[in-house]
Amino acid sequence: MRIVVASGKGGTGKTTVATSLALVGGESVRCLDCDVEAPNAALFLHPVLDRRQEVGIPLPRVDTARCTHCGKCAEVCQYHAIAVLGQTTLVFPELCHGCGSCTRLCPEGAISEHLHVTGVLEGGLTADGLEFARGLLQVGEPMAVPIIRELKRWPPRRRPAIEIWDAPPGASCPVVETLRGADFALLVTEPTPFGLHDLKQVVGIARELKIPAGVVVNRDGIGDQAVDAYCADQGLPILLRIPMERRIAEGLARGRSLLETAPDYRPAFQTLLAAIQDRVNAEYAR
Repeated sequence: MRIVVASGKGGTGKTTVATSLALVGGESVRCLDCDVEAPNAALFLHPVLDRRQEVGIPLPRVDTARCTHCGKCAEVCQYHAIAVLGQTTLVFPELCHGCGSCTRLCPEGAISEHLHVTGVLEGGLTADGLEFARGLLQVGEPMAVPIIRELKRWPPRRRPAIEIWDAPPGASCPVVETLRGADFALLVTEPTPFGLHDLKQVVGIARELKIPAGVVVNRDGIGDQAVDAYCADQGLPILLRIPMERRIAEGLARGRSLLETAPDYRPAFQTLLAAIQDRVNAEYAR
């Protein structure tokens, strides 16, 4: 079972919820930090990262001796990453998505591919035996999606019963890629106008991908009741409420997980994980 923990905006407590779910699952869980531009789940899980793999995208390389400058490569490139000007064929690496169309369709076989490293994957175990992996996008690289895709494909040490994917914030392409293939989307929000606005965006993505979803309301007690009203209107179950508490904020600021800071929340997260499993099983039983 694959659970994505997502939110329409940053700072809602998405990673707090994801790491708490992973901790109650223990050795049966594999946790992936898919926020490859700013991964921080490791700050709360403290894994020993002893696996590492470079990842990237295949960039075209033109053999000038074989190239006839026919323009077929530029014609098939959706991203305008390759252009033919007179007797010169130019490649623009920053625009390339690594689809390989130019290489496959070059009639002269003048284009080959080489790996352009855009990031790394790292993995390891926590002291409790929880398997953890994350992606890290290199500074200055524009595309997070290839790193996320490779992270989801990276073979685990052992086959987990549950995978928890901590999604990037927002509602852009990296979030969509993280949600692909998920069995359930757990959407973390806060009861504020900004929280509601961004929740609506990520709900739209989950529904477009036909992924069942539920909501966690973090910092419950602040703001207004608009999030509750929206969830009721949309038939979105609110599966957990986490009130605004100073002790939680202080613990997180010190790099302690929610369950380490407030162990009395463990039963609530165990119930949450069981509720998600029941909903996924019911969905598959239809």
